[in-house]
Amino acid sequence: MLPCGNIVNARKVFDEMQAKNLVSWNSMLDGYAKGKNMDMAREVFDLMLVRDVVSWSSLIDGYVKAAEYREAMAVFDKMQAAGPKANEVTMVSVLCACAHLGALEQGMMLHRYMVDNGLPLTLVLRTSLVDMYAKCGAIEEALLVFQGLPKIQTDVLIWNAMIGGLATHGLVSKSLELFEEMQTVGICPDEITYLCLLSACAHGGLVQQAWSLFESLGKCRMTPTSEHYACMVDVLSRAGQLVEAYQFVCQMPIEPTPSMLGALLSGCVSHRKLDLAEIVGRKLVELEPDHDGRYIGLSNVYAVVKRWDDARGMREAMERRGLKKSPGFSFVEISGLLHRFISHDKTHPNSDQTYQMLNFIVNQMKWDIDQENQEYFFV
Repeated sequence: MLPCGNIVNARKVFDEMQAKNLVSWNSMLDGYAKGKNMDMAREVFDLMLVRDVVSWSSLIDGYVKAAEYREAMAVFDKMQAAGPKANEVTMVSVLCACAHLGALEQGMMLHRYMVDNGLPLTLVLRTSLVDMYAKCGAIEEALLVFQGLPKIQTDVLIWNAMIGGLATHGLVSKSLELFEEMQTVGICPDEITYLCLLSACAHGGLVQQAWSLFESLGKCRMTPTSEHYACMVDVLSRAGQLVEAYQFVCQMPIEPTPSMLGALLSGCVSHRKLDLAEIVGRKLVELEPDHDGRYIGLSNVYAVVKRWDDARGMREAMERRGLKKSPGFSFVEISGLLHRFISHDKTHPNSDQTYQMLNFIVNQMKWDIDQENQEYFFV
């Protein structure tokens, strides 16, 4: 019924059932969750008189797949209060939510929960733990989890998670060493492995190493994807080889994606190649005319070279399309609780104390700078 993907007919059959058991309720819930229709999934869940670990796990996983990570965590908290013990499926989903939120304390509590409840740390769970710790900034903990498993019991997924985590933290040499070790123990790299390595090269400025890896994709009978091309553009752009990056984009066998051009634009601005930045910026606006960031990026390029009329024209073009700049926001975890702060927003219950502290820090920085300037003057 549900594997066909026809959720409308599935619901019709479900509603016509005289006796609905837990399996049928879970099937309906899972169907909505996999289709990312979380309003209907939650409605079905709330109507259920009896729920098991499958019910809770389906709802949590649905929220994670729909990128509603905070809601997924909230449902998990209710699950713990309700009594059902989480299984491997539940924990993988909740660890994924923690990874995306950067909720390290909650991730560590989940790790303890698994140990305390005797949940076997399978390869899948270890991979999720490595990914969570790495994305939450705890790279040493990620390494401990990774190294706690005999290499003969590993697979390409956990190696990718560890290599990618090291690359993200700027540990480029270590990530490349791990790649060599991976092949030594007989684990074949895949497309994701090469994405992680190319990302490491971008952060480390290793242009020749990146070219070698990119070319080896063909030798391994892998077809480079748009993500691999985007990584190479990023490598060249960060290294200041902007003409080469632009030529690479023009000669690709695929159409350039916004992510590729975005990396190139960023490189052009950083290295003051503003004539090329304008060309790339205009192409981005053409590709994504409803993306506010593309207009702002090009407007900033014009502002750098003091072309104020052109900069203003980009802002006016945004207004004509009804676009507004998306406010920036960040998450801060304090004592296991996540707080969301939006730029210039004062709706948080502790906003007064927050702004007082910010003002204190800014004033302290100004005072420190004045003191350094005075010392320099008298010397």
